[in-house]
Amino acid sequence: MSDDGRSTGNGSDVVLQARDIVKTYGGTRALKGVNFDIHRGTVTTLFGENGAGKSTLMKILSGVEQPTSGRIILDGEPVSFATTNDARDHGIAIIHQELSLAPNLSVRDNIFLGREITRGGGVDYAEETRQTRALLEEMRLDVDPATPVGDLRVGQQQIVEIARALSIDARILIMDEPTSALAAREVEILFGIIDDLTSRGVSLVYISHHLEETLRVTDHAVVLRDGTMTARGDRADIDLAWIVRHMVGENFDLGSPPEGHQFGEPVLAIEDLTVRDAENPERAVVDRLSLSVRAGEIICVYGLMGAGRTELLEAVAGRGDVTGGRILLEGQAIGEHSIRDRIARGIGLVPEDRQRDGLVQTMSVGQNLTLASIRQFLSRGLLSRGKEKRLASSLIRDVTVKTPGPDVPIGSLSGGNQQKVVIGKVLATQPSVMLLDEPSRGIDIGAKAEVFALLAEHARQGLAILFTTSEIDECFSIGHRTVVMRRGRLSAEFGPDAEKSDVMAASGEVLTS
Repeated sequence: MSDDGRSTGNGSDVVLQARDIVKTYGGTRALKGVNFDIHRGTVTTLFGENGAGKSTLMKILSGVEQPTSGRIILDGEPVSFATTNDARDHGIAIIHQELSLAPNLSVRDNIFLGREITRGGGVDYAEETRQTRALLEEMRLDVDPATPVGDLRVGQQQIVEIARALSIDARILIMDEPTSALAAREVEILFGIIDDLTSRGVSLVYISHHLEETLRVTDHAVVLRDGTMTARGDRADIDLAWIVRHMVGENFDLGSPPEGHQFGEPVLAIEDLTVRDAENPERAVVDRLSLSVRAGEIICVYGLMGAGRTELLEAVAGRGDVTGGRILLEGQAIGEHSIRDRIARGIGLVPEDRQRDGLVQTMSVGQNLTLASIRQFLSRGLLSRGKEKRLASSLIRDVTVKTPGPDVPIGSLSGGNQQKVVIGKVLATQPSVMLLDEPSRGIDIGAKAEVFALLAEHARQGLAILFTTSEIDECFSIGHRTVVMRRGRLSAEFGPDAEKSDVMAASGEVLTS
């Protein structure tokens, strides 16, 4: 048994070994001779900053990539996986950090995509629907199997991704950031599923930037840094300090609310705002909510999934079906409802899903950075590439994007650096109010600290910042105030010295011992 009472299974039984794994991309060595073991019926967590090599190693183990050199040994026998189907045939499945669902297909069709159940020469939709319902019930997701995935919230899509991986009866299941878009209750459901899987002998590899959360399910831990394994330990020997020390070094600090300046007048005022549910017009997802943000102030909005956090930010940014109330910017009511108009007025949004809503994957780093402010480079319908590149290079320096230059593809950057690009794009519009929806989602602790330091610096310069999070510690580390949303309304407000339990209780979150 582990320290928290979880069964660790047969921890000494190594089911898979990766030996001397090297992966080279051009002149870059992403993995430098990594050795990695997966034990039967246990959870092995893999820690490391973005770019450390975690996802590369997992892609190799799941057949997405092939190693430049090295060996994979499964059940004592050498194996090689040319494709993900090869890995799946050996019982290995992966849940990727970025969702790989087809939004135009139903939940059922996504779960069985590429391995449809056939009978009598056709697809047995009835059986697929039955199995999908059983999976969703196990995941406690109350969604019709016929619902298009594109109609689901990000957190619900994440659960469908997990259900699809579970549907193949994998003996080794790799979870890359599985809780990045899940609310606290959904995380608890996932952890219950993990316990059930390990008790049945399934081996899990777990990757997450939520370090404290991850410790709850860890049996064995491995830390990667710059493509090299720097530490290995068992649950009894590790804690948060051990993880952070081996990931980023000594004396690391996530940050604290920025000080040294006085707040200005309210920049953003939200008065009795009501936003209707697009699918159910009778229900308000934001219900008569009032809130103001002063110049230089950082306010954290905390709440469970479905509380209305995203809908609040999107309504302020020009999205959503606003049916009541007012939004004022520097004392002036805003009547325009388009995103373009809100940007022009000084309101910028960093969306929850950077891949879908924040970036254009076919564009370069520089083009993404300047996309929202491209009008300033237009003269008589012509685009000044020189001015655009100068701004892109300046933004890369200002928001500390780690990239060879502005012309590289945006997809070549790590998650943390992609998030900085989205933030830089918004800052290029020179906003007076910045809205950020889950700004640390899917980025490592080092990148998180850099993002928070960037926000703190702009707050000192007078920027009003409103951000949402599902991690209470983030509110206390960077927010001057924390407001809690519950069922579309503000249920409480706290300062930076509040008790975590009080914030959770105000959100309606069930506390567990």
